[in-house]
Amino acid sequence: MKKIIPCLDVKDGQVVKGINFEGLRLMGDPVEMASNYSENGADELVLLDISATTEGRDTMVDVVKRVAEKISIPFAVGGGIKTLDDISRVLDAGADKVGINSAAVDRPELIKEAAEKFGSEKVVAAVDAKQFPDGSWHVMTHGGMKDAGLDAVQWSKMLEELGAGEILLTSVDRDGMKDGYDLELTKAIADAVAIPVTASGGCGNSGHIVEVFEKTDCASALAASIFHENTVSIPEVKKQCRERGVNVSDS
Repeated sequence: MKKIIPCLDVKDGQVVKGINFEGLRLMGDPVEMASNYSENGADELVLLDISATTEGRDTMVDVVKRVAEKISIPFAVGGGIKTLDDISRVLDAGADKVGINSAAVDRPELIKEAAEKFGSEKVVAAVDAKQFPDGSWHVMTHGGMKDAGLDAVQWSKMLEELGAGEILLTSVDRDGMKDGYDLELTKAIADAVAIPVTASGGCGNSGHIVEVFEKTDCASALAASIFHENTVSIPEVKKQCRERGVNVSDS
């Protein structure tokens, strides 16, 4: 059963959206938007905290608490998660899963420790990947700006070995461009690991979601702009998926 996952980028308590991780626009209130998606067929949600400040962290925990009170579907929270204490705070506030990105690159043992302490099903390894001239994909950190010098396919395999329960894969090249997911990248990672992979970055219409399900073995498709801007509704996307023989849950 394939999942459709709206993503809310949260900065200072508000949902924002950018292109290639830059140029942010305000989109709305995260609790209201999360509640709306929960009622309208989303299978899961992702909340990404893109505030860089300590005050932003506290704001985010408050947002997580309020979202957890309002929605009935599972949701993951990522952004700035660096320690087991950070993970505890977010899970205690009501999140079902936690996304870990840069901190895992800095100290891969964090994934293993988190999986042992909280269970693999709570640990989402976020991989931001960018294609380089030689055709390989490198893992990027710091909002897609810094090359970590790791091969994205090999790194994804290592994350699985360390105990991550799933991978949230974002194409830095495609993020916010609305011209489709990076099918080659998504296929490479989904074929390399046995854990579920969520495709992210580049969705511009419902056809892109159908396409990534048809052409890769990803378990979920994540999108932001097309849902926030009401380009298409989740029930419409699911209807199109079903018409093309893609197995999705009923909205």
